[in-house]
Amino acid sequence: MKITYYLLLSILLLTGCSKKHTSERVSTTSGYFDYSSSDDQLTGGIKMIPITTPSGTFHVWTKRMGNNPTIKVLLLHGGPGGTHEFFECFDGYLPNEEIEYIYYDQLDSYYSDKPNDSTLWTTEHFVEEVEQVRIALNMNKDNFYLLGQSWGGILAMEYALKYQKNIKGLIISNMMASAPKYEQYAKEVLGPQMDPAIYKEIMDMEDKGDFANPRYSELLFQHYYTQHICRLPLDQWPESVTRAFNHLNPNIYVYMQGHSEFGITGNATLKGWDVSDRLKELKVPTLMIGGKYDTMDPAYMTWMSTQVQNGRSLTTNGSHLSQYDDPKTYFMGLIQFIRDVDEDAFK
Repeated sequence: MKITYYLLLSILLLTGCSKKHTSERVSTTSGYFDYSSSDDQLTGGIKMIPITTPSGTFHVWTKRMGNNPTIKVLLLHGGPGGTHEFFECFDGYLPNEEIEYIYYDQLDSYYSDKPNDSTLWTTEHFVEEVEQVRIALNMNKDNFYLLGQSWGGILAMEYALKYQKNIKGLIISNMMASAPKYEQYAKEVLGPQMDPAIYKEIMDMEDKGDFANPRYSELLFQHYYTQHICRLPLDQWPESVTRAFNHLNPNIYVYMQGHSEFGITGNATLKGWDVSDRLKELKVPTLMIGGKYDTMDPAYMTWMSTQVQNGRSLTTNGSHLSQYDDPKTYFMGLIQFIRDVDEDAFK
């Protein structure tokens, strides 16, 4: 009888402990990855958002990562014609900080609809596209952070100059406010740093318009991209970066940016783009990120932070994709900026 009594008592004690631990676990579990009450639970955060344009309605691909009611970072990829894949390393840093972020492929990029309509390949269209995405995802001045890298930085600046009333925090990553200044830096500083024979061979092909020559891409990747795009040997480039390059839409890229990496060529529509004189209009807290070895002038990026009304500068020891070749500096600075703005401690 005593054995039965002690056995029953032990079972009750163990059950109680188990329930207590379970209760503690539930009470301390974060809701960051809880999608159970969301309309995108079945898709894992993916939404195809309808975009109204003069040419019809099309859909763009977005994917929400995590939940945070006061911090929602919309990522604007480069290119034009690039993809969200350039940002996939964010998965290794932002979830631990419980920062919600949204991947987004712009119209005519790989995961979104591709109407292939050049009348839509304008900064004006893409600004309105971002605004429609913002509305669809219920982001506002109390939670909306906009991060644009490279061409996405151009888009972020243009959006902020029109809609900054909707933004809580703005991050311009690896993009100057002036296309002519970018061209000047590439031709006067970066190009001459290359092996003279290699640089001459590249420029000779550019002068001939021989951009389709495999040798042109080979020289760029081996001698320019590994120094100023992602400072790693090509065989060590992250798979997501290689995949993003493979998915880049060359039609929109050439139409807006041109063929060359040393400036905006021909009649590409971004030629002459310059909002440097309008930076002073931006009141929203802004972080300017540049890289020591970037294709963009890091000193100019620092200067940009002094032109906006509430700016901060971050210079990494990386290049154009600093999130990959100097992630420690990049994410430490990015996360600190977001936290400071969120806690109303930005100075």
